[in-house]
Amino acid sequence: MSELKRSGFQSRKPPVKRGEHYRVRIESLGRGGDGIARIRGFVIFVPKTNVGDEVEIEIKNVKERFAFAEVVG
Repeated sequence: MSELKRSGFQSRKPPVKRGEHYRVRIESLGRGGDGIARIRGFVIFVPKTNVGDEVEIEIKNVKERFAFAEVVG
């Protein structure tokens, strides 16, 4: 059994894929100043946004626990 499964953590598949578009609301800012939105609880970093912004995004890069997106349109 893998170390992750033994510790009770099982990775789940991210709910987003590269190239997908979403309409999101920026909830907070990360340490680097990027806006943070969530899709089904999954963290999406969106540069050049502010808290409260509602924007259309395109997912650019997906990691196990978070993704990066850009504002489109």
